[in-house]
Amino acid sequence: MDKIVHVCLCGPVTDGWSYQDNLLSKYHKELGYKVSIITSEWIWGEDGNLKKDSRHFYHNEYDIPVFRLRIKGDRNIEAKFKRYEGLYETLEKEAADILFIHGCQFLDIWTVRKYVRNHKNIRVFIDNHADFSNSGTNFLSKFVLHKGIWKFCTKAIEPYVERFFGVLPARVDFLIDLYHIPKEKTSLLVMGADDEKAELAVTKGLGEKIRERFGIAPKDFLIVTGGKIDKAKYQTIYLMQAVQKLSDDTVKLLIFGSVEEELKEQVKNLTDGKRIQFAGWISAEESYSYFEAADLICFPGRHSVFWEQAAGQGVPMVVKYWKGTCHIDIGGNVKFLYEDSAEEIQGVLEETAGHEKEAYKRMKQAAKEKGKQQFSYRDIARRAIGDETGTV
Repeated sequence: MDKIVHVCLCGPVTDGWSYQDNLLSKYHKELGYKVSIITSEWIWGEDGNLKKDSRHFYHNEYDIPVFRLRIKGDRNIEAKFKRYEGLYETLEKEAADILFIHGCQFLDIWTVRKYVRNHKNIRVFIDNHADFSNSGTNFLSKFVLHKGIWKFCTKAIEPYVERFFGVLPARVDFLIDLYHIPKEKTSLLVMGADDEKAELAVTKGLGEKIRERFGIAPKDFLIVTGGKIDKAKYQTIYLMQAVQKLSDDTVKLLIFGSVEEELKEQVKNLTDGKRIQFAGWISAEESYSYFEAADLICFPGRHSVFWEQAAGQGVPMVVKYWKGTCHIDIGGNVKFLYEDSAEEIQGVLEETAGHEKEAYKRMKQAAKEKGKQQFSYRDIARRAIGDETGTV
């Protein structure tokens, strides 16, 4: 059986999360491949700050071997340039048949290139999580880091790479426009939902339990939103204001996540405990129960991985329009927001928030028919390594 090594050296990999790094490796193992992960020491703490994981080798919750490599040099420098102790030796030890490299923005991609050149039968895939919403936002980042250093690194390994993936359409464009990767060598590889957790939420009735916990009756129409509420996602405040103004008092809003200190008072004032409720911080696993409870999910701010998870759970959505993120619309399951205003959100909810509304029925049908297939991590894991047949 082939061995897949996931190289995750661009950013923190935190066990228990539902990010692509976690779930691709999980489902590659489920598909029958041997799998290991090479990553850095850095993880996200529950307080939202970076910290070090003291373990340098262990098996994660999926019994996948994880190698955490120490950074070379000062942390302030490595945060941008990322070189690691023992990378070549670890690659030699793991002896991959397939390398899946998460992100190409690290200097030690030259070490990976050296290894691949010395082992010519390895298949190599790279994905990209950078676009103009999170990268290249100023002169230094765009022209020095991305058009300079990271383009140089990416072009160096390009001859050995079978396929470059962007996890959003905008991130495919970023590969082509900034790094000059040939268009025919790029593809979209969406993020998605953890099939196992989505299925458990259904079979164990976890959505119903959430509704019962918060006093949401079966006749109520429940809107769920989640994630970090900060100045970059201030639109959640507009959503709360919009729900307050709806004439139908059976429409309820349930919010989960963390709130930036400066916005806590506003969130508190808009939360009445009946029509609008705030659940606080929840785990990534719990989010599947909340989305299963929802009739409609609304993300009025910046894109997050929750968008694809919600689509993968087959729930209709209202989301903010961002260029390069329309892949989330798979045939009418989504309504887009184009302005940052409570008035626009209210108008869209007046049209869609109701079990018997025709617009909602159409959205729900599209979400159920297509979402669970298009955004299933079992299928995404196959597509990530060119296994379109579904066989190992």
